[in-house]
Amino acid sequence: MKRYGHLWPEIVSLDNLYLAYRKARKGKQNRDSVADFSLRLEAQLLALQNELSNGTYIPGEYRLFTIYEGKPRLIAAAPFRDRVVHHALMNLIEPLLDPHFIDQSYACRKGKGVHKAVDYYQQQAKQYAYALKMDVQAYFPSIDHQILQTKISRYVKDKKVLDLFGCIIAGSPTYPHPPCYFPGDDLFTPLERRHGIPIGNLTSQFLANLYLNDLDHHFRSTLKVPAYLRYVDDIIVLADSKKYLSEIRKITEDYLLSLRLNLHPRKAHIVPVSKGVDVFGYFVYPHCRRLRNENGYRFVRKLRRFSKAYARNDLDWIDFNASVQSWIGHASHADTKALRETLFSAMIFQRESGN
Repeated sequence: MKRYGHLWPEIVSLDNLYLAYRKARKGKQNRDSVADFSLRLEAQLLALQNELSNGTYIPGEYRLFTIYEGKPRLIAAAPFRDRVVHHALMNLIEPLLDPHFIDQSYACRKGKGVHKAVDYYQQQAKQYAYALKMDVQAYFPSIDHQILQTKISRYVKDKKVLDLFGCIIAGSPTYPHPPCYFPGDDLFTPLERRHGIPIGNLTSQFLANLYLNDLDHHFRSTLKVPAYLRYVDDIIVLADSKKYLSEIRKITEDYLLSLRLNLHPRKAHIVPVSKGVDVFGYFVYPHCRRLRNENGYRFVRKLRRFSKAYARNDLDWIDFNASVQSWIGHASHADTKALRETLFSAMIFQRESGN
């Protein structure tokens, strides 16, 4: 396997840092932290370059908050200057390592995404009778730092790049996560091994793909499963035999243990594809797909809030149009024409008298 070196000079170049800044600020120009950084842009980039070059760069503290979409998720937002560093690192690393991922790994990759994953699943559902759906329990909080660093070093030999990865990984916030014991552990092992990377980081999205990349190749190249796809930690295998899929489930469980991960005990089911399968936000049958009910209900509540704020003159259409168009784009990948027509015909956007 090829290991990449001589990357550091380009990562810390001012041209790359400036490109990273432009990517990090996209869609966030109005935030105070971005505006403050931009006011002294040249000085900020030079300071980052010096810190990285001298080995004195230290990530700042994360801002933690919880989002509630289906289930609570603790999100860690890095300071803006750290996000610039993340982009600078990924500008070089991602194009080199992405070709080592299988085509059926769909999360956070150019030309991939949820809709391509759903399309692939539906194509396979026309050919196979059953789908095995699996989910890694508490995936991001469970990723083991030592194992992750080893996986990175299999592809990268530039010591300064490895040190920067180590700095970012070690700077991850501590997640409330009960100790888990794995084969070979003693009493103190879970306390001695650090684990968990923040969901909100650009680097975390990439590293989450890398951490399970060997599992992907094991399924596709060694086990040669008929049909396989993964989106972050959601895994789907399709086949015509329930017994075969039961064996695959056990193989997956054992493999995950070697990565100090657990298969979610309540989210590993074998389902006939003809009855419809919940796939990344859609309820998918071989020849049609529906939007999940909670997705529609959640958008209706959001649209009502937008309507009321618009009526009070607290918002203009431009303030929420992107959010509305995003949902329409997502919904249009399912059989939702009647739903969209009904929903928008019933919603009124009108200023209150006097506004």
